[in-house]
Amino acid sequence: YLYQTLAAHNIETFKKYGADKIICICPHGYNAIKNEYLQMEGDFEVYHSSEFLARLIAEGRLSVNKTEAVTMSYHDSCFLGRHNGIYEPPRQVVKSTGAQVVDIDKSRRFGFCCGAGGGRMFLEEEAVGGFKRINDARTGQLLQTGAGVIASNCPFCMTM
Repeated sequence: YLYQTLAAHNIETFKKYGADKIICICPHGYNAIKNEYLQMEGDFEVYHSSEFLARLIAEGRLSVNKTEAVTMSYHDSCFLGRHNGIYEPPRQVVKSTGAQVVDIDKSRRFGFCCGAGGGRMFLEEEAVGGFKRINDARTGQLLQTGAGVIASNCPFCMTM
């Protein structure tokens, strides 16, 4: 009930201000507004910020300064990747800076869930019962690439 009430209020607010395009930085918010709000009369063009930025860069409407060469391992979040099929735009934005993106075997649609979307960031260490925490296993996979930077598009994944 609370979700529907808040979503209806958000839709009403978007319509009140004439919003027809919405850019989201959080994959969870992106998924909700793009897919779930449609069921509640929320008819908006919805973009993840990486899609929007990649398009602006490709069209030459946004220039990006090249930085020192960095090798980056990228973690695909569940809500942007597997739930919405967005894999390339975040990588395109990163590559536009001059960085090299190194993928691991379990990336894109085969990516490994970090567990944060299910609230596992609140799990106490001793509650794990001797098993390796999801975030530790995933970080280990990403570090094996030898990349100096690990990145993700999701603030929940980043907390893990």
